[in-house]
Amino acid sequence: MIRDDNEAILTQAAGWRADGIAVALAHVIATWGSAPRPVGSLMAVSATGAMAGSVSGGCVEGAVALEAAKVLSDGEPRFLSFGISNEMAWEVGLACGGKLEIYVEPIQ
Repeated sequence: MIRDDNEAILTQAAGWRADGIAVALAHVIATWGSAPRPVGSLMAVSATGAMAGSVSGGCVEGAVALEAAKVLSDGEPRFLSFGISNEMAWEVGLACGGKLEIYVEPIQ
């Protein structure tokens, strides 16, 4: 299933590039504990702000999109880390905590 999702995301990114639109690609490279998307999940972000795919959901997606815009601006890839402790997760009504690392790079 993730393979099919990633093919569709890469096809969309290739279409944007073919149209002359810059694209950054975010990859989930590691997870610990609870994470909504597995390692290998992708999200493409175009210079116009369009997105395809998912690396987590919720506020993480927005933060990744902002960092992708910076990657497109300066051409420098970034490693991003997000996480919430088990204790903090319970305080806000979630079942468990988790962490994930995401690599964002411009694609040519």
